[in-house]
Amino acid sequence: MVTTTALPRLMIAAPASGHGKTTVATGLMAALARRGLAISGHKVGPDYIDPGYHALATGRPGRNLDPHLVGEELLVPLLLRGASGADVAVIEGVMGLYDGQLGGDGFSSTAHVAQVTRTPVVLVVDISHASRSIAATVHGMTTWDDSVDVVGLVLNKAGSDRHAGEVLRALADRYPVLGVLRRDDGIEAPSRHLGLVPAAERTDAAASLDRLAAQVAERIDLEAVVRLAQAAPDLAGSPWDPTAALSGHHVSAPFAGTDRPVIAVAGGRAFTFSYAETTELLRAAGCDPVVFDPATDDSLPAGTRGLYLGGGFPELHAADLSGNDTLRTQVRAAIANGLPTVAECAGLLYLCRTVDGAEMVGAVPVEAAMAPRLTLAYRTATAAGENLLTTAGEVVTGHEFHRTHLLSSPGRPAWSFGDGLVDGVAGPSLHAAYLHTHWAGHPRLAARFAATAHAAEPVALPPRVPRSSLVPRKAGSARLEVSLPRCGDVPPDLPHEPLRHHGDAEATPGLADFAVNVYDGPRPAWLEAALLAADPGRYPDATPARDAIAIRHGRSPDTVLPTAGAAEAFGLVARLRSWTCPVVVHPQFTEPDVALEGQPVRHVTLTAATGFRLDTSLVPAEADLVVLGNPTNPTGVRHPASTLLGLLAPGRLVVIDEAFLEDDEESLAGIVRPGLLVIRSLTKLWTIPGIRAGYVTGDAETIAALARRQTPWSVSAAALAALIACTSAEANEEAGRRVARIARDREYLSGELARLGIEHIASTAPFVLARAGAGVHDALRQAGFAVRRADTFPGLDASWVRIAVREREPTAALVSALASLRPGS
Repeated sequence: MVTTTALPRLMIAAPASGHGKTTVATGLMAALARRGLAISGHKVGPDYIDPGYHALATGRPGRNLDPHLVGEELLVPLLLRGASGADVAVIEGVMGLYDGQLGGDGFSSTAHVAQVTRTPVVLVVDISHASRSIAATVHGMTTWDDSVDVVGLVLNKAGSDRHAGEVLRALADRYPVLGVLRRDDGIEAPSRHLGLVPAAERTDAAASLDRLAAQVAERIDLEAVVRLAQAAPDLAGSPWDPTAALSGHHVSAPFAGTDRPVIAVAGGRAFTFSYAETTELLRAAGCDPVVFDPATDDSLPAGTRGLYLGGGFPELHAADLSGNDTLRTQVRAAIANGLPTVAECAGLLYLCRTVDGAEMVGAVPVEAAMAPRLTLAYRTATAAGENLLTTAGEVVTGHEFHRTHLLSSPGRPAWSFGDGLVDGVAGPSLHAAYLHTHWAGHPRLAARFAATAHAAEPVALPPRVPRSSLVPRKAGSARLEVSLPRCGDVPPDLPHEPLRHHGDAEATPGLADFAVNVYDGPRPAWLEAALLAADPGRYPDATPARDAIAIRHGRSPDTVLPTAGAAEAFGLVARLRSWTCPVVVHPQFTEPDVALEGQPVRHVTLTAATGFRLDTSLVPAEADLVVLGNPTNPTGVRHPASTLLGLLAPGRLVVIDEAFLEDDEESLAGIVRPGLLVIRSLTKLWTIPGIRAGYVTGDAETIAALARRQTPWSVSAAALAALIACTSAEANEEAGRRVARIARDREYLSGELARLGIEHIASTAPFVLARAGAGVHDALRQAGFAVRRADTFPGLDASWVRIAVREREPTAALVSALASLRPGS
């Protein structure tokens, strides 16, 4: 019995390249995702770059649909696999609607894939150089092949409303126009010698995507788009299953069991080209793919028994790759000792002796250089002999996509293309070539690689250099650290566990408290009443609080999770998955470090020289978790929302701690984006540190995953009552009054610090970070004032203190004590 599946879907096509398919397709994905829909992105053809933008827009891996690479029979199963759980699938076409493989009569064209997958087509037409003639172009595109169902148009690059109107009159309502986009160079991705710049390499990609999504939502009828997608016919077939695909290809290794060899998979900015199905097949074959960055990591992952080097732009990151001598040496020795290694295109270049003169690994004994022209072609390749991946004479399909060439023959070739053309080098444990293959179409390649990895010995790790002695690779205004301070590694004058030190430890009885950032006024009567009314005799129900928070931020309830303060939220994030490269931006609240203890945390440490402002380029491209406060504790610096959104990247979770963001300026708590979490706390503004009330906002899928890890009834009845009370209209008015009072008192404190000549950081929080000088912290305690020592925050030393904002009278007393400590007083 044939299984049928309902999948709302659309194909985004164009008369030719350059009309704006990527712009419109990616914009639609982002705009629909921001409406709360689960969107899956797909790309016709072999291209790796567009799916990276799709992943950024949807929060899901981009998927390719290419009949040359995988065969017609897998198009529907792969589409269903990628769209599993999605509300709408958006497929971006390739070239012109009817343009496919040369000599193939439209094979592998957008129209071909639309026909096989029975997908309705939306045609994107660049109208910048014509008006009435556009109607003739559209008429030809929509009538040339009756099997292609063109259901709507998007007119792109209109010069003016008058220009667009002329085109619309010519179309005369014969074709549904879903929207008109104006010329906007600011939303187009920059080009590179292989096409677009990968999303992973663009620090501005998320911000650009926001502009694009807003423009698409404004100018394209999204409701009509969804209706057209929902009208797509049901698909016959079942989703592709990597385990089933490997059935019958288990060449020599038992893939079941607990022995799961690690496959080191190259990532980072130099290696951005891969198909999602590659690692899915490796996992199904009993392996554990672990991403590493050849530009920054000093070793292959522990337990590595196989190495996969995919595509990308190593020639543009040659300096970083070449400068990583430790890893290059390890990789060269491992391959020489028989480490099973697959290298495609960029991977081949990395294994060469040099690329344009820059030293590489040297496992493949040839030099490579930039070529005068781009090589871009579909290939049908024959295995030149038996090797790691193939048997002699075996035929596969693939594609080439590069602008470099080898300057000599590397040895026994991996592939033969006919007419004397050969590619790469291959042997029993190494397969390196320019040819890209899609392993879903050739699962036996994955099976053979996995079988060899199962039989291999783990790579020996080089001697470890103490992390504290590592020299940062990245120059600039901040430094990149890769370790957490541990109990035995801290100076004797610091607390035993500096990351667990907080201001409450400073505010001992008898001292004026300038160490804790809790608002120093009384709680409102309505909050006291709500806390007293909370029923401790019943198990707490978080639903009303969740709904109230959702209304407060204009979100759906399934994108909100009440928590027992921010601390519980950080613990849930830490347990969400096994993070491979978690990054905490410092100086900042240290509870995220504590929650992540035992994981390979890296620090991006900002400096006073730049006002502790964030430069997103300092965050490693391979980071899968980034945590940052806004405004940041202890600096008080508030980062623009657009800058924070620039941290979003495929496969990455960005967590913003808004514990001190009470006025909603630059807040992300009302924004729904895949991969974005915002943590908030009621502790500070409402003077309830003992209640432990907070919440998390994020996309529904991530919130659900956090909720599954939350201890039942962890949020108390009193905390839930506070959450409801503090999201009311009455609370909003009171919050405004409190924020205004804090601002006035902060201005007074900052002015007095300036009068005394004490360096401090401009703050938007209820505290000010001041460089009062070494010894001032202890001297103030002797004078009866508790301020927060700052040397337990990574990146700060004992010359800094954090001063809580208080009313003017106690602040004046503190300032007087500070003045008495100044030289010459």
